[in-house]
This record gives sequence, structure tokens and C-alpha cells, in this order.
Amino acid sequence: MVQIRRAIILQLGGLLVVGVLFLFLSRLFPVVDILADVQQHVMRWGAWSAIWYPVLYACCNVLLLPGGVLSVGAGFFFGLWWGFLIALVGNVGGAAISFFISRSVGRQWLKRKLLRNQTLVALEPAIEKEGWKIILLSQLHPLFPTSLLNYLYGLTQIRFRTCMLWVAIGQAPGLFLYSYLGTLGQLGLNLARGKSHPRVIEYWVWLGGFASAAIILILLGRVALKLLQHVQEEHNKEISSQAQSLGLAAQPIYVARTKK
Repeated sequence: MVQIRRAIILQLGGLLVVGVLFLFLSRLFPVVDILADVQQHVMRWGAWSAIWYPVLYACCNVLLLPGGVLSVGAGFFFGLWWGFLIALVGNVGGAAISFFISRSVGRQWLKRKLLRNQTLVALEPAIEKEGWKIILLSQLHPLFPTSLLNYLYGLTQIRFRTCMLWVAIGQAPGLFLYSYLGTLGQLGLNLARGKSHPRVIEYWVWLGGFASAAIILILLGRVALKLLQHVQEEHNKEISSQAQSLGLAAQPIYVARTKK
């Protein structure tokens, strides 16, 4: 719980810092005009922008680079629903490439690297037993390195289609929230340029929707954390019980040899 709160506080603090920095820079430079020019430049590409954007997102996913900025940018450039869909396609595409690399090309090297982490060691047999449940929970968890987990999934026996389906479902709430935030940025840009004049009720609707999405994501993260902690505890108990059984099995052999 504390870790989730800390992550949320850090993310909100980062957004606040970005907002303050934006206000400061807007007094020195024409930041609003620059953002508007960037948005228009991306939109001039037409359908190509909607094709290359998820490709860029997938590359960041494969290279283990943070994709939060691109998720926000998807909402900013393409609107809420198209931005959400584009970010989801890019994320699942990157997960599919990582899965393929892990399962075929660099299996042994990745296995040596990934299984040094105790949490990942506990998740691997859990994925083998529970399958889609662990994939869904690990993707919902706000602190888990989801791009790295895509490589771990390829080391297990889970089917590709099943894995990609639950990766998409698990990533959907977070990507929707990021796209929503980008859409709010687009709205703020239109307000700053005088192109939009919403009523007071519209402000409440947009902010209320964002708050509702954030609360739902927090609650899902808490549930995921509890269940993943339970999985790790069960894994530790299983290891300790196996160690104890091996110790008890070895004792009679040792005694027999000493009598002989």
C-alpha cells in the first residue's frame, strides 16, 4: 500500500512540477504557440501519424524506455478514444515483439538476466500455474516494470494469444488515464489560444471523469498488489517446504551410512 501511494505521489508531484515549469517557461517563451505548431505538424501527416506513432511506442516498449509521455501525447495529438486506441496498439505491439525475442532469439541470455530478481523468480512459476491471472495483475500493478515483464512471459509456457489478450486488458486502464490526461492538455491548449469556450459544467465533467479514472486505477492497483504479494508468499512457503522435505529425506541416508 505504501509503495503504491508513494508511486502515485511521485507521479502527481512530477505532473505538478511539469505544470509549474510550463507556466514559468510560457512567460519567457511562446510555449503555447510551439505546442500548437507541433500538434499541427503531426496532424499534417494524416493517416501516417496514426501508423508511425504506435510504431514509435512499440520501439520504446522493446527498449525498456518509459512510455508514459507517449501515452499522454497520444491523447494530446489524437484525442481521447483514438489516442487510447493508438497507445494500446503500440503497447501490445511492443509486448508481442518482446515476447517473440524472449521465446526464440535470446531465451537463454534473458533467462540468466531476468531470474536474478527474486520477484521475477516468484512470478515465473506463478505464471505457469495461474496463467492469465498473474499477467493481468502484474500489468495492473503501477510499480511493476511492464516492459520487462513482457520478456519474462516469453520464458514461460503460456500461449502467445492468451498472453497478448491479458496484456491488453491489464494495460487498458492506465493507458486510458494517460490518454485522458493528454486530452485535458489539448483542451488547455485550445483554451490558451482562445479556440474553446466551455461552460462551467464541462470543466466539472472533464475533471470528474479524470478523477474517477484515477480512483479506479488506484483501487485496481491495490487489489493487484495484495494478490501478487500472496503469490510471492506462497512461492516462498513452497520453497521452504521443499527444502525441509529434502533435509528430512537426507537424514536417514546419513544415519544409515554412519551405522555401516
